[in-house]
Amino acid sequence: MRVSEAMHKSVAWVSPQTKVSEIAKIMKEHDIGAVPVGENDRLIGMVTDRDIAIRALPNGHDAAAMTARDVMTSGISYCHTDDSLENAIKLMESKKVRRLPVIDKDKRMVGMLSLGDISHCANGTQTGELAKAVSGHHA
Repeated sequence: MRVSEAMHKSVAWVSPQTKVSEIAKIMKEHDIGAVPVGENDRLIGMVTDRDIAIRALPNGHDAAAMTARDVMTSGISYCHTDDSLENAIKLMESKKVRRLPVIDKDKRMVGMLSLGDISHCANGTQTGELAKAVSGHHA
C-alpha cells in the first residue's frame, strides 16, 4: 500500500507569525494535535499540542504574544505520496513521531499520515510496533 492511500488529505498549515492562541483554536475545531507551519510555500515546522504545553505555557511566558515560530518544532521529517506504507512506518518508528506530513512530487504538502491512519490500514503487528516505538518515555 502507498502512503497516498492511507493519509488524510486537505491539511492546512499556518504561517510562522500565527498566534499560538489561533493554532490552539484550529486544533480544537478540527480535533487534531498538530498543525504544520509553512513559509514561502515550504514546510518549515510543526506545532503540536505538546509544543504549546511545554514551550508556550511554562516559565512565565506570555502565551498570548507567542507565535508558531516561538513554539514550533523545526527539522520536520516527512514522507512522499508514492512511498510505501511500510517505509513510512519505519521512518515514524526511527524518528519517534506519531504523524508525518506527506509531500507530493512537486514538494507540496498534500496530506498527513498519522498513527490513527496507519491503524486503519496496516496489520495489527505493524500498528502495535509503531505505537510502542513512538510511545516510549522521553529522556
